[in-house]
Amino acid sequence: MTSEVQIPVVAFEPGRWGDPGAPMHLSDSVRGALTMLGIDGAASGAQGLFLMPSRVSGRALSALQRTGAAVSLEDAARIAHLRGYSTPDLLKFRAGDTSDAPDVVVTASTAQQVAEVLAVCEAKDLTVSPFAGGTSVTGGLAPDQARPVVALDLRGMTGLIDLDEVSQIATLAAGTRLPDAERLLAERGYELGHFPQSYEGATVGGCAATRSAGQASIGYGRFDEMVVGLTVATPQGVAEIGTAPKSAAGPDLRQLFLGSEGAFGVVTAVRVRVHPVPAVRRFYGWHFADFAAGARAMRVLAQGSVRPTVLRLSDEAETGLNLADPGAAGKAAVGGCLMIVGFEGDEVDVDCRDGYVSARLAELGGSFLGPEPGEAWRAGRFRGPYLRDPLLDAGALVETLETVTFWSNVDRLKADVTSAITGALGDLGTPAVVMCHISHVYPTGASLYFTVICKALEDPLAQWGAAKSAANAAIRAAGASITHHHAVGTDHRSAYLEEIGDVQLAALRAVKSALDPQGVLNPGILLP
Repeated sequence: MTSEVQIPVVAFEPGRWGDPGAPMHLSDSVRGALTMLGIDGAASGAQGLFLMPSRVSGRALSALQRTGAAVSLEDAARIAHLRGYSTPDLLKFRAGDTSDAPDVVVTASTAQQVAEVLAVCEAKDLTVSPFAGGTSVTGGLAPDQARPVVALDLRGMTGLIDLDEVSQIATLAAGTRLPDAERLLAERGYELGHFPQSYEGATVGGCAATRSAGQASIGYGRFDEMVVGLTVATPQGVAEIGTAPKSAAGPDLRQLFLGSEGAFGVVTAVRVRVHPVPAVRRFYGWHFADFAAGARAMRVLAQGSVRPTVLRLSDEAETGLNLADPGAAGKAAVGGCLMIVGFEGDEVDVDCRDGYVSARLAELGGSFLGPEPGEAWRAGRFRGPYLRDPLLDAGALVETLETVTFWSNVDRLKADVTSAITGALGDLGTPAVVMCHISHVYPTGASLYFTVICKALEDPLAQWGAAKSAANAAIRAAGASITHHHAVGTDHRSAYLEEIGDVQLAALRAVKSALDPQGVLNPGILLP
């Protein structure tokens, strides 16, 4: 198969994930599985939303309008910029909680307008919360509310600004959604190849600001590895960063802004590595007897010189749940664990890597399942998050979390986090299913991505809070990182500060003070 799945650009519905015109419904087999967890009813319906009046003064509003950016106080606009899409975000929305709604929405169409909006916010003592795809799942769109909040929407800044075909570098406006970026590049014969699960809604600037990781990370790298340059607006001026592929001219200042979540500046353009559209795409399923065997095979490939473009391993629980759904990618497997292996490139390259990797996986205990599971996964790989809303509707509590560690620590980390979550939820009388997969691997380690399902209690926010707190403590006790690609936001902030320690925190605070001395940029996000 030589063509990528075509995903339209969709406008996410506030309070529900993804394209409202393409909802998912629970199959009878999934509903049957839910009853085993005591989930056999429906959650209470969404409450009506009431917004407090905007706190932005008339003078400040007039100053924002003079920047030339579009300014809106409409309730619909403010609700559309209310928080992100974590399960706590959705639960608050369903409960009618609008306490984090911005006071005004400002949509910029040029980098100059962004700079002028920042100047106004600094002069008028307003908080700026950069907004693009809105797909944050860690509280990254809920800044401190001590001052009036301006949601600075960057989706008016879109398009392919430049394509250096010799160097294979594209410059994209920060508000460009990933499906649009791929479409524009494909018209020129190129591809970004960055496919996070939030692909439908995520933007280029958001991927940079959160250090996104796409499903083809073993082949193309994480997004921060693909970025060669940035244009960033700060209250102190505009910074152009990145003048060469590699440089020894001091610290790499890109790293100040990659992953900074809008706390140091607003990314307005991204220069990123691209590659020709692959002529060949092959995706397969492989079966391993257990998670340890599959993880060992992944490590061998990651530490070798010949690798696939996509490599993903579901544990026994996740594989088993897929088997409960007749349309799932893992239906060809019986027990054990499903691995997805994908190759993209020209025919000679793919033939070479496919042959080598397939031989190695067979030597390492894998059983070849053919293309059907791989192609099924590729066709439906962005649909997983759509299941969350019908699960919440059915009375389930479902959420995800992720972490990353060195290979020698993977087994301990998986066991400890699973035990912490099941213990915390079990103590509340809600036994949980905890599933795990590996979808990002490196020569030295891998990320673990957990999905949790249990019966929702009357206060699901407190219920998940207990589980999340236990998981965070287990992650830190195991010496792993609090996040691999979901970012810090507010949800991970305390554990993040523990992870980096006092010396690094002091350095980050000094950067914040130099670039944003009035603290108008996303206060409370990333840093206290």
